Amino acid sequence: MPPEVCPNCGAIVPRKAKACPECGADEKTGWADSAYADNLGIPEEKFDYNEFVKEEFGSRSQKPRGVHWVWWLTALLLVVLFLFFWFR
Repeated sequence: MPPEVCPNCGAIVPRKAKACPECGADEKTGWADSAYADNLGIPEEKFDYNEFVKEEFGSRSQKPRGVHWVWWLTALLLVVLFLFFWFR
């Protein structure tokens, strides 16, 4: 007698089914080849990374920004103060 819920994919199995209608697993064969990789979340071979990025983040590209000039000025001021008090 098959289980009510498939242990491989979690689909509901009808009472008199000989195999899972979703993944094809049964008590004799265990894992179906397609069930092993279908639920892993691995992208297909035709996966386009650039298209994925456009869908997720929009087509507007971000301009990389460096350190703001205020922080450069603060760092320079700290170095000058350090050297002033060190050699004083």
